[in-house]
Amino acid sequence: MVDVSVRSDPDLRSLIRKKKTAIIPVGSTEQHGPHLPVSTDSDIVSEVSRRLAEKMDLWLLPTIRYGVSAEHAPFFQMSLKETTLRLVLADLCNSLLENGIDTVFIINGHHGNIKAIKTIDKKIKSMTGSRLDVHVFSYWHFMQEEFDHAGSVETSLMLAISKNVKMELAEKGLITDKMDRKEIDRLSRIASRSFPEATKNGIWGDPTKATKSKGQAILAEIVENLQKKCQTCLTGNSS
Repeated sequence: MVDVSVRSDPDLRSLIRKKKTAIIPVGSTEQHGPHLPVSTDSDIVSEVSRRLAEKMDLWLLPTIRYGVSAEHAPFFQMSLKETTLRLVLADLCNSLLENGIDTVFIINGHHGNIKAIKTIDKKIKSMTGSRLDVHVFSYWHFMQEEFDHAGSVETSLMLAISKNVKMELAEKGLITDKMDRKEIDRLSRIASRSFPEATKNGIWGDPTKATKSKGQAILAEIVENLQKKCQTCLTGNSS
């Protein structure tokens, strides 16, 4: 793995002749209930990306720790506009291309970023004259568990990677287990505009059921499945 944040210029210029694939993790800074830090999305996607970079021996860029999070107001959030996030990613990808990188995996860690990055691969391909290959993945698409926000899954992941979880403050949020798909979709639409309106306390799920062992298992599953997908993108062969 080439961790760009701790390498010097001579190292990087030498290594880029051998390794030409980079990962850009994208997170957010926003509320995750009373028990998780506002860095949660960025922390999780950073760890997923680090493990992926290690397994595949790729370049790892510093995490973009701000995302599109305005829907969490009036809870604490520091948000970028969709256009801003797209421009930042496009500029970074163009800069990587100028330095000799020819493939970029953008690993997303925040649901609110999806609209902003949905077609960025096509935009960058057009911008660079197809000289840069860009793939965009949201890490929760690579696990069987249904994702939540500060609930059992996300809290379990944080227990597996962070010491900044305050389980004594964990409280149940919006529980959808007994709801039909139509009602869940309705609440999801509300949450995309105003998360507090949908969840009241800013939590989607039940963090009181979270465990470190569950988080470790989910994290391993995500990284394994992501690795297979990225390998297919690079070679067309998942083996």
